Order: sequence, then C-alpha cells, then structure tokens
Amino acid sequence: MPSLPFDDEHAALYTVGQVAGMLGVQPAFLRRVDVENVVQPARSEGGQRRYSRSDIHRVQRVSAMAGEGMTLAGIRRIFALEAEVAELKAQLEAANNRAARRLRRGS
Repeated sequence: MPSLPFDDEHAALYTVGQVAGMLGVQPAFLRRVDVENVVQPARSEGGQRRYSRSDIHRVQRVSAMAGEGMTLAGIRRIFALEAEVAELKAQLEAANNRAARRLRRGS
C-alpha cells in the first residue's frame, strides 16, 4: 500500500488557521514564530505557510516555553543548541562504531 502524505510527519499539509485552531494559539503568534526564525514552515506555491506534523510539535514546544516566559530569541537558541548536541552525539556514535570495528579486526 502506498504511503499517504499525512503518514509523513514532514509533509507540509496544514494551514496557519488549522494549526492555530489545533494548538489554541493566535495566527499572529505563528507568523511571528516564523518571522523570528524559530519555526519556519514550508510555503505553498502561492506563498502561504504550510505546517507539517513535525512543525506543529515544534510550535507546541515554542508555545509552552513562551508561556513560561522565554523569549523567541532564547527559544531559537535552545533549538540551535539541541540540534548541535544531536549532531555531536551522532558524530560520537560514529566514532565509537569505527573504534569498535577496529578493535574487532585487531582481535
């Protein structure tokens, strides 16, 4: 059975209005989060924002953090640091795997 677009968490399917309704936020909040480069959804051919499920989860986190008093600049920095940590973990895992292969070959 072929995969459907809504099965893909990265498929940009949802409009600003739909996401605002789902999350209970104002459309202006979503636009601001985009303008501030915190969550940047895809754009339709007409230039309208289209959110994926992954984007929606990220906006949910932004909304919660903003609700706790964090600024969008602070949230953006947290996301950048999280991405950096994930990349470093991947590099460390790859290095550990290479070292383990070398040890097995040497034994």
